[in-house]
Amino acid sequence: MGTMKLTKKSHACVRLEKGGRTLVLDPGGFTEEDATVGADAILVTHEHPDHFDEGRLRAALDADPAVEIWTLASVAQQLSAAFPGRVHTVGHGDTFTAAGFDVQVHGELHAVIHPDIPRITNVGFLVDGGKVFHPGDALTVPDQQVETLMLPVMAPWSKISEVIDYVREVKPQRAYDIHDALLTDLARPIYDHQIGALGGAEHLRLAPGASAEV
Repeated sequence: MGTMKLTKKSHACVRLEKGGRTLVLDPGGFTEEDATVGADAILVTHEHPDHFDEGRLRAALDADPAVEIWTLASVAQQLSAAFPGRVHTVGHGDTFTAAGFDVQVHGELHAVIHPDIPRITNVGFLVDGGKVFHPGDALTVPDQQVETLMLPVMAPWSKISEVIDYVREVKPQRAYDIHDALLTDLARPIYDHQIGALGGAEHLRLAPGASAEV
């Protein structure tokens, strides 16, 4: 399917561009205000505020009547009444096309934060036949090859050994860090070294606003 441009935004948000169209994933509250500007379609993995900012999505839908959103039921129900036909509910196993990108949905539940905290729904999005996979807040392993894994590198629900084992299990060609807003500059070299040395895949990190061809 050719190459696409991947742009990292702060925390869990990424922008994918090809053929003059833009797909934005998880523009949450830790992400820059302009994350959805110019988006043709938006995907949201789950309802937590660092991935889903209702006001920001409403503004994007108001600004451009052609923008559509694909997400799970807990997010869709907060938006669909105000924007009929433009907010699509998806779940594990679904496939769809958004802004010219072919998308498959993988996964059902958020990672365990603590046994006393009920698990919410979470979905991951596999784009263009495995070109890019964004798992949201889960260590979901798709049932097909992944070229570029968006790797949740640091979260209250994970430890670095789990992150390393996740890269090993997915076996991507490369892994780019996401979910990194809480990772301090002191910790980054430690994570870079250990994931790069032990994960078995090329481990990369983009500063917010930086881009790469994938």
